[in-house]
Amino acid sequence: MQIGKEMAIPSILKIGNGALGKIGGYLKTEGLDQVVLFFGNGLIDMFGELVMNSLKEADVNVLEYNELDTVDIDDIITLAFAIPNKAKAVISIGGGKVIDAGKYAAFLRNLPFISVPTSSSSDGFSSASASLLVQGKRTSVPARLAYGIIVDTQVIRTAPEKFIYSGIGDMISKITALYDWIFEEKAGCGEVNDFAVMIAKKAVNSFVRTPYESIKDELFLKELLDSLAMSGIANEIAGSSAPTSGSEHLISHALDKILEVPQLHGIQVGIATYIMAKVQDHRYIRVSTVLKDTGFWDYVATLHMKKADFLKAIDMAPTIKPHRHTYLHEEEYREAAKKLVLEDEVLNRVLKD
Repeated sequence: MQIGKEMAIPSILKIGNGALGKIGGYLKTEGLDQVVLFFGNGLIDMFGELVMNSLKEADVNVLEYNELDTVDIDDIITLAFAIPNKAKAVISIGGGKVIDAGKYAAFLRNLPFISVPTSSSSDGFSSASASLLVQGKRTSVPARLAYGIIVDTQVIRTAPEKFIYSGIGDMISKITALYDWIFEEKAGCGEVNDFAVMIAKKAVNSFVRTPYESIKDELFLKELLDSLAMSGIANEIAGSSAPTSGSEHLISHALDKILEVPQLHGIQVGIATYIMAKVQDHRYIRVSTVLKDTGFWDYVATLHMKKADFLKAIDMAPTIKPHRHTYLHEEEYREAAKKLVLEDEVLNRVLKD
């Protein structure tokens, strides 16, 4: 008889001001003293010296380091098997691309992966899957939860604000995703893991109740990043992305296919969360308040996104994950969502005809 299930949780979790300059000490404590470093595009100039000095002071040997700008699976397989055999960890410093690439390379070589995001644009830095290009198509491939997550709030603060808005959009989506998951179980199409629900719910509630004067406040950023990290752990417990990705993510994935140049993932997801919270008639006042007060809607209004694209994406949504049964897998709720896109006051202000 098996009791419970084996679960990975990060051995290193450091989120705070100045964390990047302490990376050497964090790794040394875990015995990770031979590492390979991947930086996002242009980031060696920005953070290379700080990171290298910290590793050197802690006697952590950098076997090789380079900048990465590919998420093509063939490139990453080649890269993974070029990692020296004595490497004890793979570290990715940067945005979603380099984190996904490093995460998958580490997974292929069965090495601990250290995730060091430089923006707060989504919960990808703490998730167990990687979004890669497989035969030219964006595909989510299985990997493993990061062994370590190190986030410097000072670095996040200096990244463009759009990345913070994207993180906000991705974080509040847990509200609608959890409701979809429960709806799915009632429809007899899935089984909810109560522990995963609890973790994801605590994460989003802790975030939406954080007092702040500016989205760049230390407390606000720390809460946002803590909550995004907890989301990845909720998925690990569930063994799927169901606790953090529901109908709102299906709309965003559909937009990725429709738009020549999609917006940031969390921006699309945030708009879709507002739509779905109203369709579900579930906590939409809370969602609306967060998006208004943080300035999310003001930013979205500058993007000139089109209603027609959202209408198309809502219709396409169920085909993205046909095995699931979210609200959008039922026609009446797709119609309700489309009606909102056309008639809702807020959406009329931020989306173009």
